[in-house]
Parts: sequence; C-alpha cells; structure tokens
Amino acid sequence: MSGKGAPVATGTVDGTGLRVVIVAGEWHDVITDGLIAGATRALRASGAQHELVRVAGSFELPVVCKAILEAGADAVVALGVIIRGGTPHFEYVSSAATDGLTRVAIETGKPVGFGVLTLDDEQQGIDRAGLPESTEDKGFEAADAALRTARTLRAVRA
Repeated sequence: MSGKGAPVATGTVDGTGLRVVIVAGEWHDVITDGLIAGATRALRASGAQHELVRVAGSFELPVVCKAILEAGADAVVALGVIIRGGTPHFEYVSSAATDGLTRVAIETGKPVGFGVLTLDDEQQGIDRAGLPESTEDKGFEAADAALRTARTLRAVRA
C-alpha cells in the first residue's frame, strides 16, 4: 500500500471516558508487536483506558472481540497477521476474520478497529507494522479509527 488517499490527520482523538481493548493474535510476533505498539501509542495519546488481550490467531479474533464488547468495552482494536502460503488456508482465515469482525461490529453496535494485515509476504507486514523501517503504522490507524467511530456513535446516539 502506498498510503495514497489516506485521510489527513486532524489531531489526536479525545478518548477520555472510553474503554478500548486491543485484541491481538500471537502469529508473526515482530509484525504483531509493531501493530500493538502503534495501537497503544494512539490510545495513550487519546487518554482512553486501554488493555491488551492476546488470542491464538486471527481466526479467534471475532469471538473474543464480541465477548469483550458484550462485557462493556466501548471499542476493540483487532490486530492480526495472515501471510499467504501455498494452500487455501490464507483465503479461509482472511475471510473468516474479516467477515466475523464485520458481524461483531454490526451485532454489537460498537466499533471494531480493523488491523488485520492480509499479506503476500513478511516484508509487506514489516512495511505496515509501524516499526522504525516501516512506511505505515496500521496498528495506530486501526486504534484511531476505533476511537473516532466510538466518538461518532456517542454523538449520533446522544
């Protein structure tokens, strides 16, 4: 991804009073740790209360995100890494994670920041993980999107 077309940053979102949980898979730890660091930076800067929950992999993200939102969190940030291999496994896991997280957001009416990277190779993940050599910070972007959506939903429902 080139980052072309990305929204222009309008400053830090005020996350005061929001509880946001980062839910991250355990696969591809260098990339995942970068995503977690980026999401954590965004949440700290916003003032939101936040915590981290680890899950086995991207396939497990939807069920855990749903449980966390149903237990009272205002938003979740789902982070995972799925790298294409030589079998159809990539398509199945990518589709299940994406469709599942979409359903979670719709069914709970709460934001799910989508930070699941679907990659052809590891380098694409390093480029997007918010590491010193990265060109993008998808963990930060996913947390920022969750915060902005939570604020918008609060305003719409007020």
